[in-house]
Amino acid sequence: MYPNALLNVIDHLKKFDGMGEKSAERMALQLIEKPLEEVEQLSNSILELKQKITRCKNCGYISETEECSICSNKNRNDNLICVVEEYKSVVTFEKTGNYDGKYHVLNGVISPIDGITPDDLNIDSLIKRIDSINGDKEVIIALKPSIEGETTTLYLKKILEGHNTKVSRLSYGIPMGVEIDYLDSITLDRALKDRKDI
Repeated sequence: MYPNALLNVIDHLKKFDGMGEKSAERMALQLIEKPLEEVEQLSNSILELKQKITRCKNCGYISETEECSICSNKNRNDNLICVVEEYKSVVTFEKTGNYDGKYHVLNGVISPIDGITPDDLNIDSLIKRIDSINGDKEVIIALKPSIEGETTTLYLKKILEGHNTKVSRLSYGIPMGVEIDYLDSITLDRALKDRKDI
């Protein structure tokens, strides 16, 4: 029914998570109605996003510079590191406004079914960061409460045992299987304050 140029845009939009056929079609049709200048601005901003956004050399969070704004902030607690599955979780924690430590993004969780092993995760750099910290240090493991999240949590606890580090986790009044990114800030803040040693 549609010209090939429109079908091509719909096919590309459908590749985004959460974007179904109808949503992709609706968005592509809206692009036709937008002024050419707006579409060019959108196109340029997407290209700029891909060219400028990188991962922080310390924590793995997204940044336009080698070191993200959180890692470079001297007012944050260097001795407190919250380990999260993906960078979107950092934003969720930051929205609570009550966490003053730093983060470490694993880029996934251990999942043998999906072929993801500890070697595929950002764990080696976590160990290096921990070993470079002087004084008391704490790692808060804030992974989703799922089998994969639990497996990763236990693995991290085991490898951090020999590194003179307190290891804690969020308290789980958080429902099993829920994504950290979808928690409201009150629930997340309470879980952070009520974290438990593991």
